[in-house]
Amino acid sequence: MSTHFLRDILRQPVEMERTIDYLLGPGQKSLQQAAAMIRSAPEVVVTGIGASWNAALAASSLFFLRGQSIRMQEAGELLHFSTISRGAVIVVISRTGRSIEIVQLLAKAEASGASVIGITNSSDSPLARKSAVAIVVPTRLDHTISVNAYSTPLIATSALASEVTTGFASAASALACTIREANQYVETWQKQIETSPWLTPGVPYYFLARGGSVGTCNEARLLWEEGVKMPATAMSTASFRHGPQEIVRKLMRFCLWIDQALMREQDLAVASDLRELGASVMLIGENLPEDAGDLVCQLPVSPPHWQFMIDVLPIQFAAERLSRLSGVDCDSFRICSYVVEDEHGLLGKKAGISQNAN
Repeated sequence: MSTHFLRDILRQPVEMERTIDYLLGPGQKSLQQAAAMIRSAPEVVVTGIGASWNAALAASSLFFLRGQSIRMQEAGELLHFSTISRGAVIVVISRTGRSIEIVQLLAKAEASGASVIGITNSSDSPLARKSAVAIVVPTRLDHTISVNAYSTPLIATSALASEVTTGFASAASALACTIREANQYVETWQKQIETSPWLTPGVPYYFLARGGSVGTCNEARLLWEEGVKMPATAMSTASFRHGPQEIVRKLMRFCLWIDQALMREQDLAVASDLRELGASVMLIGENLPEDAGDLVCQLPVSPPHWQFMIDVLPIQFAAERLSRLSGVDCDSFRICSYVVEDEHGLLGKKAGISQNAN
């Protein structure tokens, strides 16, 4: 039986193309205004929480590669453990714009004399209403797990990074072409994933990547935790090589994202060594050797430094498949609410108040 999760994944390429069309059309003015704000700001902070933070991690690579100085800080940490300088511009990413940390951060930004650029899917949200500039991507929200509400804000934030420097319009046509090509790979990825022994319930999973794909590998971890209801670990491939490799043992599963151009030989060597140590390895990337992993998902060619825009797709299919293999319901949350609107505990109770209190 088809899950809501799978249906959300399958409609994703269409939503991604619509996002590009929106940013070139109705959203272009907001995109340009936001870019102008960033160019003139003494400090730029990029933030989000949950899947939106993972999107921020991926999109930040374009800011850095193009020489735009930004500070990255997750929204809860920025809210409670950081100061915001007067005149700063804060790029806030949130699918619903209603999470408690986001709402409180808007008030903190105002009190600090900072301006907010909001990137969201919800036009009636506090984030959209209270931002100096709001980029509201008109995407139907997902059933539970952020799929389109991950990829469409990711594209909008990446477009903003591009608009600040080289201009987004010059890249948009090639990006739309890549998305259409990726849609042609969907059936192949699904067939590979349906039959691969790499997906095995109950074994440890690690996700490793570099550059913009670090955001992708963190999103993969969240997909495992929300959809498969099991723990997973995500980090940069470089960080993994500085100690954590001591955990490698037989039966462990690793997924590595291989960059388009940088550190390919080195990371393929990591994959080879992991297999020699008894682990099973999935690889995602462009033009990969078919025998370099136990499961190799090829990607269509993306414009330079934009691979992260589409490289989440195969692992989304993998998470949905593993949820079914594990016998868990990926379409409902056992504990987490769809929008986290309270900072107390996990079970919807105020601290110090009995669950039975009237």
